[in-house]
Amino acid sequence: MNGGPKRRPTSFDVAERAGVSQPTVSRALSGSPAIAEATRRKVIEAAEALGYFVDERAARLRRGSTGTLAVVVICREGDSASSINPFAYALLGSVCVAASQKGFETLVSFQARADDFFGHYQEQGRADGLVVIGTTTNAAAWEHFRGIEGEDRRVVYWGSPFDELDWVRSDNRAAGRLAVEHLLAAGYKRPCFLGALNTPQVQFTERYEGYAEGMRAAGLEPCLAPTVNAATREEEGRRAARRLIERGEDVDAVFAACDAMALGALEAFAAADLAVPGDMGVMGFDDLVAGRFSRPPLTTIAPDPAEAGAALVEAVLDDGEAARRRVPVKLIGRGSTAK
Repeated sequence: MNGGPKRRPTSFDVAERAGVSQPTVSRALSGSPAIAEATRRKVIEAAEALGYFVDERAARLRRGSTGTLAVVVICREGDSASSINPFAYALLGSVCVAASQKGFETLVSFQARADDFFGHYQEQGRADGLVVIGTTTNAAAWEHFRGIEGEDRRVVYWGSPFDELDWVRSDNRAAGRLAVEHLLAAGYKRPCFLGALNTPQVQFTERYEGYAEGMRAAGLEPCLAPTVNAATREEEGRRAARRLIERGEDVDAVFAACDAMALGALEAFAAADLAVPGDMGVMGFDDLVAGRFSRPPLTTIAPDPAEAGAALVEAVLDDGEAARRRVPVKLIGRGSTAK
């Protein structure tokens, strides 16, 4: 009895069983229109009977494609898996789904330290292109990826602090205008933007600019509750909300630059005995799962992660087309603004 490993069937075995030539097997299994349907069925039946599978990776390489997209998620050094922005996970999943629908597999890497930084997947023949999703708080990582830009590279970025890179972003200005319209329609008189400006987080500045446009269109002066760096976005939101309360300004609602800041603001208002949504309306951006279960549930604005993931994949696969695309956003109304 032969105890050695069982030999894998080859295309020649399939050809012999089907009674055709080996090139006919290759063309039949690759979908060539030159092969009659009856012959194709005969080849497929023979392949299934033998347990023969086409080596898709080898076939793609022969066609000049790896069939793979690389995805790098930039994290903050020291972050645990649980402290990474949940939206990054949602976006990562959407990129993987969109790539799969295009017939691509994904190679995923989480990078935080300088020793880990790597983006030359295309040059090494490991991927056809690269999607980078990141937090702007890791400046060293962004400088690294900015430094490896080249004409022949197929790379697109979500979260880029640099406008010259090929980015895909939410329609942040539209989000700011939408926030103002929603809060005024809900009966609030003096909504304020809570967040930081002139930072690497370009998206926050864009949301403020949209907010300011909406305020001026309504005949109101924009208001800013500035945040400063803290250990977490939640803590930034808590501190900014506390300072807003201490300033005693006539503010009755806040649109936070992100949901995490909004959740911190909710805690600060509760600690100051300000009822939400009665005394103060609160809304954010991102649609984090935590916001759906806060008290009260958080009104937010967000892009559809599926649309964002599809836009990133389409952008990285579009030869010669500059990305720089905006993903539409939508309002998700919940209890924190239901005055």
